[in-house]
Amino acid sequence: MNAHAAVLSAHEVTWTAGGRRLVEDVTLTAPAGGFTGLIGPNGSGKSTLLRLLAGLRRPSAGRVLMDGADLASLRRGDVARRLSFTAQDVASEVELRVRDVVALGRLPHRPRLAAPGPEDERVAREAMERLGVAALADRSWPTLSGGERQRVNIARALAQEPGVLLLDEPLNHLDVRHQLGLLELLAATSVTVVAALHDLDLAARYCGRLVLLDAGRVVAQGPPEEVLTPGNIERVYGVRATLVPGPFPRPHLRLDPLPGPATA
Repeated sequence: MNAHAAVLSAHEVTWTAGGRRLVEDVTLTAPAGGFTGLIGPNGSGKSTLLRLLAGLRRPSAGRVLMDGADLASLRRGDVARRLSFTAQDVASEVELRVRDVVALGRLPHRPRLAAPGPEDERVAREAMERLGVAALADRSWPTLSGGERQRVNIARALAQEPGVLLLDEPLNHLDVRHQLGLLELLAATSVTVVAALHDLDLAARYCGRLVLLDAGRVVAQGPPEEVLTPGNIERVYGVRATLVPGPFPRPHLRLDPLPGPATA
């Protein structure tokens, strides 16, 4: 059974490496059961912030809370049962079958060294079916394409049955059909989802809440229509944005370069 969806929040979180502040004074809240998108240009701190939210890095200052409890104070096993993280890219050299990779998501729910039981197998199978990778179950992990590996990795995260799902660029390597299918799944799930996304249109269409980052700081956060304003987009991305009415509840963004000489 899925862990209950949790409220995940950061309070004045800062992380410094090599004398540089990569995340600075970030305060945000991902509501329980909602889909929150982290957006911003390359180098804005999205991946670093996700790792801090996942407890994979300890903040230099500030706190990350899950349902009000400091993540740093919780046992790793308890966190693993409630929170799942998927990275942008995963190693492809491990000689495992796809079904075994997805079954790794069940480890936090089993006694140490225990073999998977019928419930573990059922949950893993359903996760593969949801991501459309059940037909790959007996394929070797290194033989998969980048998009197949991405979907299998997300199936592993779903098999963990977390209350919070953190995804770093989950649309990487996916074709358009699988991008839309994944976003539909994430928007419909009852799990708390936080994902770093590059496509502003897709973020506006599927996320209930956006956090716009630039140089490690929060520029704006809230509903997409309040965050994706022409002023915010020009300030952070250096392009001109025009809101164009479309068939969806939220407007389509048309992006154009600013007047002036092109930059390398």
